[in-house]
Amino acid sequence: MESWTSTAGPPRPQASEVMGMTTSGGSPSSRTVQARAAARQRLRHQRELLRPLGWAVIAVVAATALTTPPTPGLRGASGGVSLALAAYAAATAVAISDRFVDRPTAVQVGVIAVMGVAGVGLVALQPRGATGLAVGAAVWMAMTRLRLEWGVALSVALTAGQDVAALLGGSTAAAVLAATLFNALLGLVAYVVRVSRSAQDRTELLLAELAEARDEQIRAAALAERSRIASELHDVLAHCLSGAAIQLQGARVLAAREPGGAQVQEAVQRASELVNDGLANARAAVGALRGEPLPGIADLQALVAGFRRDLLVPAELSVGGETRPLAAETGLLLYRGAQEALTNVARYAPGAATTVMLRYESARICLSVENLRANPGPAVDGLPGSPGLSGVGGGQGLVGLRERLERAGGTLHAGPHLDGWRVDMEVPA
Repeated sequence: MESWTSTAGPPRPQASEVMGMTTSGGSPSSRTVQARAAARQRLRHQRELLRPLGWAVIAVVAATALTTPPTPGLRGASGGVSLALAAYAAATAVAISDRFVDRPTAVQVGVIAVMGVAGVGLVALQPRGATGLAVGAAVWMAMTRLRLEWGVALSVALTAGQDVAALLGGSTAAAVLAATLFNALLGLVAYVVRVSRSAQDRTELLLAELAEARDEQIRAAALAERSRIASELHDVLAHCLSGAAIQLQGARVLAAREPGGAQVQEAVQRASELVNDGLANARAAVGALRGEPLPGIADLQALVAGFRRDLLVPAELSVGGETRPLAAETGLLLYRGAQEALTNVARYAPGAATTVMLRYESARICLSVENLRANPGPAVDGLPGSPGLSGVGGGQGLVGLRERLERAGGTLHAGPHLDGWRVDMEVPA
């Protein structure tokens, strides 16, 4: 009858030891939570299927009590039968209810004890009936719901009370022995069901733990590979940029010695700053590969200010909607999108007025970078008539960005807009 009500397996301390699998942060792993939920759902389904059997037991005990003398009444033995039957029916109804398993242990012990005592009372008052089934049901519940030692103790006490009541009522020794063996069989089957159920739960949880360990091993291997790549980037790219920065510093000193070299010195100074920024970005990329924090939405203002200062892109940032925290991957994707779009403005429309618009909507985040048509022949980087950075880069930035957005469930649209160019990005959030 435990299948009507219980979500527990073997004694709770043992189950908690198995179900206590946690992540490195101390919280249960996702697979552990899923395994627990699956066990609860499976047992809930079993209870729903077998709960009608509990009501059938109540019906059989009631029918036996109503047809076996002394029948229920208001006085004497009949009154005792009425009281015992009402107590048994009420306690059993509570025991097979869906929320019984959530009650404190003391309440569960009390309800099962009332079932058993009421059953013993019915056996004492109606020794020739089939009311022994009431005690058997209480034994089943005790062995499946309570800790093993408590369940055994209560089952033995109820069986002994039933035997004494039957003997005092005139039952034969053979009938008493049969009732005892019946209760023992019910208790044994209940214990086997309990152990089997716990073994199934434990197996699923161990499989979940194994899967988590396998995933952790994969993550560790990926982190090791990322660390190797980070080291390569640091040894090659960062060192090259450092060398370029040193050379630019030397060029600036030489330009300062030449007459009329102010513009050259300014250009070298700006180029040196860009190389330093590139070095900082390379270090940030290395840190990202090693698991350090990545840039995100909070860094957009600094990004726009950097383009305005270093590449003379007259860009402004506007934010609309109710701000809210974003996933690190989403913030990084939008940051890289703004960075790529602003870089394209610097390459192909130097000096163009540019607006970066970030909008928080109910189910998505939108980022737009729009620039007006640039004036012909602007002074960029201090060099009059410079064509900007149109010859820099491989021209695949937007293609790669679109692919990253699509993998994240987002979209990218880029093309002419009014008197300029516009890039629109959307990601779910």
